[in-house]
Amino acid sequence: MPPPLMVRFHGGEAGPWRVNSLRALAGDPLPAVARIAVQEGAASPRAGAIAWTLSGSTGNLRYTERAEADSLAARQQGLSRPQARRAALIPIRKSEPWWALAQDERRAILEAESRHIAIGMDYLPAIARRLHHSRELGEPFDFLTWFEYAPEHEAAFDEMLARLRAQREWDFVEREVEIRLVREAG
Repeated sequence: MPPPLMVRFHGGEAGPWRVNSLRALAGDPLPAVARIAVQEGAASPRAGAIAWTLSGSTGNLRYTERAEADSLAARQQGLSRPQARRAALIPIRKSEPWWALAQDERRAILEAESRHIAIGMDYLPAIARRLHHSRELGEPFDFLTWFEYAPEHEAAFDEMLARLRAQREWDFVEREVEIRLVREAG
């Protein structure tokens, strides 16, 4: 597994990703922005006004069992594929009752009941994703999930989100924002 990577999502006037829509599904929205820049590691953010920054880190697998991790690694394609001109950034904060559960109890809800990992695998390799953990960083969200996909897979992405949000796990979501993005040519 590669070492953890700090990633910052800068919402503002600059960046390769144009915001197509930004909506709060639960809790407070984020301020509207025109573009998103993704800053990995210690790289400098692009010039231009920044309205907000969300930070997270990739890291150790927390709820994934070995067989699932191996299957994900074998099927998922990387980010930045040329055909993946659509993206979504979905920041989520879960409630205190979620965090009061022991890790095995959260895992049981996440996978045994909600089938979160299994549902995601149904859409590989068309939809690539990377999870960023933010809770331990004192950020306003617990998780930042970045998805990339080709335009022809947008309906599949919508279906995946609907399936995930219909599960018991989403009973514990107290804040969720969905930001849909388009990477413009050039």
